[in-house]
Amino acid sequence: MPRVKRQTYLRLSVMMLLQYGVWGVWLPVLARYLQADQVEGGLGFSPGQVGWILGLASSIGAVTAPFIAGQLADRSFPTQRVLAVLLLAGGAIKIVTAYQTTFSAWLWLSVAYSVLYTPTLALSNSLAFAHLDDPDSQFPKVRVWGTIGWIAASWAFPLFWLLSDVRFSWLPPFYVGVEAADATARLVDSLIWSGVLAFGYALFCLVLPPTPPRRDAEEKLAFAKAFGLFRQRSFAVLVAASLPIAVIHQIYFMQTAPFMSEVLGLPDSRIGPAMSIGQFAEIAVMVATGWLLARLGFRGVIVIGAFAYCARYAIFGSDFLPVEVIVASQALHGLCYACFFAAAFIYVDRIAEPDVRHSAQTVFGIVILGLGPVLAAPVLQVLSEAFTNDAGVLDYSALWYSLSALALVTMLGFGALFRDQTSQTRTP
Repeated sequence: MPRVKRQTYLRLSVMMLLQYGVWGVWLPVLARYLQADQVEGGLGFSPGQVGWILGLASSIGAVTAPFIAGQLADRSFPTQRVLAVLLLAGGAIKIVTAYQTTFSAWLWLSVAYSVLYTPTLALSNSLAFAHLDDPDSQFPKVRVWGTIGWIAASWAFPLFWLLSDVRFSWLPPFYVGVEAADATARLVDSLIWSGVLAFGYALFCLVLPPTPPRRDAEEKLAFAKAFGLFRQRSFAVLVAASLPIAVIHQIYFMQTAPFMSEVLGLPDSRIGPAMSIGQFAEIAVMVATGWLLARLGFRGVIVIGAFAYCARYAIFGSDFLPVEVIVASQALHGLCYACFFAAAFIYVDRIAEPDVRHSAQTVFGIVILGLGPVLAAPVLQVLSEAFTNDAGVLDYSALWYSLSALALVTMLGFGALFRDQTSQTRTP
């Protein structure tokens, strides 16, 4: 690999590491903090309120993303500069949010943060695609550093902030210690960590490969042209399947941490590392994604991803299984994310025309980061109310089995209706 190419590859990898480190340091543990009783150090929000904070905020960010980031990066400003500005503003809001205690403040600050951060997910993808010669095989190897960043952040936070008397352990996360008495209250500090990391990421954006806008495009509004992809059957089917998967994916982050604490009995300092087992598996699957796509095609790989969601939630619902088995089933997350969403992002890049690839990624993001999360909030509220007994105890088994059934139906529908339309040569 030429020296210039190696430098670009390295910078893109660091970009992904920071992109998902900013996210991974707080998302796995936030629901536990928000839902924990105030006497434990949490805020005492209901599952429905947590759903709105994580769901509505994410959806508004995704819906506004084409108008903010996609349009700016495709038509007006270099992508790396748009990233830097969004990250600086988002980092500041994240730090402010950490000091709030009311539901309304959390909701609206989370909405503001999502409007700024959500577009960076699609922009980091499209920036990487713009500088890779063979995205099908190279993108998974770059994107895997995002997974590494997520793991590093979710392990570092409890290691340095929730534990004392830390010592080495042979088992992941390779350390044990004494959990702080106020560990639950300290979980909110993960937002401050995220904000500081976002500031560092914004500075790093200044050395990312220049990615200028395409001002020579025929259509003035890039996102309008990107929405035209819905005329292609494969894109429409992919979006239709991604919506229910995005819903159950979001509920995973809304309820897994409380589930691990209340049902499995894991201490707060172990929840983040336990959930990161999925990211370890994701690394292996991401590296192999190009190989899998070459042999199984997009339909086969995405079907595997949907089935992994079905299997994981079925195991979560089987509370008669040993705790170790349920925690270990987190490894299925690697198949869930890499085989479904990473493969889907690659497919969108393949079928979109060059001048709207930024916006095409963002339009797809509307579904998985917008409509999915906003629907996840009422879906979770309905399910939690339906499966909560008179004593106020949620039947997690029924909740997880319901999500497993939804994943199964989605898998069967996608497998029957999807037809790959990328056989033609990719436009450079």
